[in-house]
Amino acid sequence: MSDINDFKELRIWQKGIVITENCYFLTRTFPKDELYEMVQQIRRSAVSIPANIAEGYGRHYTKEYLRFLNISVDSINELETHLILFERVGLCPRKEVEIIIYLLLEESRIITSLIKKLEK
Repeated sequence: MSDINDFKELRIWQKGIVITENCYFLTRTFPKDELYEMVQQIRRSAVSIPANIAEGYGRHYTKEYLRFLNISVDSINELETHLILFERVGLCPRKEVEIIIYLLLEESRIITSLIKKLEK
């Protein structure tokens, strides 16, 4: 598939980890009564991004890898939606949400570009 021997060498996986870390740091400030609802939603969708990249890469078949990359893009869209909502209801500072959304858009562009390349 490529000269990369391990999913941890993938730039898209590394960026996904940074996004996930940012989401964990952000959700530490949420009120305790949101811990099991909104915090879990954000964290689950964030973790899904690099996890699906890693799982797809490990399959070693382009068709399966593409499926998992598409799931990662779906998780990006889900996470962006959660962040927008949580900022709108006052649970997240706008500046912190904008930073993560910028990272999500960058990640989405890179993954989408890889998907197009692999589909050829």
